[in-house]
Amino acid sequence: MKKIIPLISSGTAGPLGVKHLPRLWLKTLLSATGNLPEGYKDIRPGFDYMVLEGLGINPDSARAFIVSHRPTYLAFEKWVCEQPDADVSDTNISNINNLIENRTKSPEIRIGILKDNGLPEDSPIESAVMLNNLDDWKSIYAQITE
Repeated sequence: MKKIIPLISSGTAGPLGVKHLPRLWLKTLLSATGNLPEGYKDIRPGFDYMVLEGLGINPDSARAFIVSHRPTYLAFEKWVCEQPDADVSDTNISNINNLIENRTKSPEIRIGILKDNGLPEDSPIESAVMLNNLDDWKSIYAQITE
């Protein structure tokens, strides 16, 4: 069986309203079941840590919960809300979402992704979310058409 590319965008939020949280859950669940493609990572520094630490959740605890319980997405959100140090206030969620929306990649990584997708270096695309989307779309296209 082919590995499953996690096509939930970092720009996607679940009912709780936290962007990237559904993608974090999916990547970690895919990893726990041996279905995450090479090159993808489950809970690691970057968006994953930004979201979890922003919520007051220990990244290792989140990974352990997903790996051991294999929850549905809604069960994972419920677990997040039940954590004693979790801050799921509207203000905090808005702050986390702003971090996700405004994150950029280093110039070298940005240019590499643009080139890999046939786009010029002077492309107006700066968003790390969109650059990650381009990577995912390129990967799923290659997987489907090989």
